Amino acid sequence: MKKLRNYDSAPGCSMEAALHILGGKWKGVILFHLFKDGTLRFSELQRHLVSINQRLLTKQLRELEEDGLVIRHVYPVVPPKVEYSLSDEGKELQHLIMELSLWGRKWLERRGMKTAIDEDLDALKEMFAKTEALDELGE
Repeated sequence: MKKLRNYDSAPGCSMEAALHILGGKWKGVILFHLFKDGTLRFSELQRHLVSINQRLLTKQLRELEEDGLVIRHVYPVVPPKVEYSLSDEGKELQHLIMELSLWGRKWLERRGMKTAIDEDLDALKEMFAKTEALDELGE
């Protein structure tokens, strides 16, 4: 029996479709690291996401690949080498993901909280500004 996924039936609205694709605790974080760091191997992604287990990371990556946001490139070598990068469709989410990251940082700061890994807010803002400038050049 085929598993129902990725809208074998019509979504109720466009927001439901977007949240269905990006739903899951780790998908946004995976996309964020692919934006921030570029192409990453599985083990590199796993190092960035310290509290995710291998099985769940694999599942989330497969779903992102199935939805057309991530490209999985397998190299025919021993031991196996697999790299993940953003597809053109995945790159369209960069503005949204960066805005969410900045909003999350401000939310934490207003409550006097920090992330487990010390992030440089200025570097995030700078990266976001560069992507906005590139987007404007492309239009």
